[in-house]
Amino acid sequence: MNQAARPALPDSLIAPHRRGRRIGVLMVNLGTPESPTPGAIRRYLRQFLSDRRVVEVPRPIWWLILNLLILPLRPIKLAKTYGSVWHRDGSPLMVISRQQHAALKAAMGDDAVVELAMTYGEPSVGNALARLKAQDVDRLLVLPLYPQYSATTTAAVTDAVFRVLMQDRDPPALRVIRQYHDDPGYIDALARSVERHWAEHGRGDHLLCSFHGIPQRNLLRGDPYHCQAHKTARLLRERLGLDDAAMSLSFQSRLGKMPWLQPYTDQHVTQLAQRGIKKLDVICPGFAADCLETLEEVAIGYGETFTHAGGAALRYIPALNAETDHIDYLATLTRRHLQGWDASTDAATEVDQRLANVARVLPGAHIKGL
Repeated sequence: MNQAARPALPDSLIAPHRRGRRIGVLMVNLGTPESPTPGAIRRYLRQFLSDRRVVEVPRPIWWLILNLLILPLRPIKLAKTYGSVWHRDGSPLMVISRQQHAALKAAMGDDAVVELAMTYGEPSVGNALARLKAQDVDRLLVLPLYPQYSATTTAAVTDAVFRVLMQDRDPPALRVIRQYHDDPGYIDALARSVERHWAEHGRGDHLLCSFHGIPQRNLLRGDPYHCQAHKTARLLRERLGLDDAAMSLSFQSRLGKMPWLQPYTDQHVTQLAQRGIKKLDVICPGFAADCLETLEEVAIGYGETFTHAGGAALRYIPALNAETDHIDYLATLTRRHLQGWDASTDAATEVDQRLANVARVLPGAHIKGL
C-alpha cells in the first residue's frame, strides 16, 4: 500500500502533538462571591475558610466552628456589607481585576498570553490553566497579586496551581513571583498614589499603612509577612520623605480570640484620634485591588471608629487598582521574571518531529504533510 492509500490518523490523536510554544502569565487574586446574597457568600466562605493555608486549626475543631457558627450566621451579615459596595457588574474586586487583566494583556502584547484567576470562586485556577493550555502555552509565569508573601495567600495560590498541574500529562515549565514588597517600582507606584491624593485633597495630619492581619503564631512559625509589611511601610515613608512620627503601621481584620499581628487597626485609629490627629490618611499597601475589606471595613468602618474617637475625617487612599502606574509596574515585573524564555512561537521543527514519532509508533498510518 502506498503512502497516499494508508489511513490518516484522526485529528483528535495528533492534536496534542501540534502544540506550539507560547509564554503564559496567570495573574491570581483571592476571590469573591458571585453575588451579594447569603447563598453565594456562604459558598464562597466555605471554599475560602476550608483551605488549610488560611485557617491552621485542627480540622475537627474547625469543622464545628465553620459549619455550626460561621456559615449559618456570617453570610447574612456580610450580604448587607457586600451590598453597600457592590457594582452593577460585580464585586469591586472582580470589576477591578478584570480591568487589570485587560490592561496587563494589552501591555504584554504578543509577548505573553495573560489569563485571570481567583484562588477561590470564579474564574477558577483550573479553568484559567485550561484556557492557557488551549492557547499552546508551554511556559507559565504565575503572578499572585500579593506584594507581601504569606502562606495564607501566595502559598495558597501555588497550592491551587500545583493541584491542577498534577493532573496534566504535559504541564508547562513553571515560575512563580513570590513577592515584590520591596521592589522600587512598586514602592514608587505607592508613593505616587499618595502624592496624587495629597495634591487633590491636601495632606492629612498622619499617614497610616494598614495591612491585612494574620495570627501571631504564623509569624512565630516563620511566615515572613510581618517583616515584609514593615519593610514596605519603611520604604514608602522614606520615599515620601516623612519622619517616623508622620506615619505608622497597623494590621486589620483579625478574627477570633487568638492574638494576631499588632497593633490592631481599629484600636490604633482610636489612639491616633485621641492623640489629636484630625485628618487621617490611610493606605492599604497589601491590596493590589480594592475590595470589601478596603472599601467597607477600612474606609467606612474604621472611618466611623476614628470620628467617634474625636477625629474629623479618615480619608482612604485607593489601592493601585488598574492605574497606569500600577499596570506599567506589573508589566515590568512580569517581563523581568520572563527573562530567558524565548517568546517565539516558531516550533515547526519540534512539531514535525513529534508528529513523525506518532506515525512511527502507529505503522500503517500517515499524517498529511509528513
